[in-house]
Amino acid sequence: MYAVTGGRTAPRTGLAMEALVSSATSARLGMTYTREYRAISELCRQVRSVAEISALLAVPLGVARVLVADMEADGLVKVYQPQLEAGLPDRRLLERVLSGLRRL
Repeated sequence: MYAVTGGRTAPRTGLAMEALVSSATSARLGMTYTREYRAISELCRQVRSVAEISALLAVPLGVARVLVADMEADGLVKVYQPQLEAGLPDRRLLERVLSGLRRL
């Protein structure tokens, strides 16, 4: 995973683990992209959280965050960050994340 992320352990931009990610293109990524990018793009044909991507690809959360942030910068995925009120996450969002984690 060190080589995949270029040794980075944190994304270039703030990316919450509950942020939702969708593929920005309907076409499949070609062989010019890494295996991980292609896998994330395929997974995100359905909207998924960063935590789900991490679990489904069996990679550490930090690695998934770096890859998704890089893909967003390249315009390959769209990221929808959670809206926080007064710096606190919405209780309903936390319940949905917990429910999703239990399903994994």
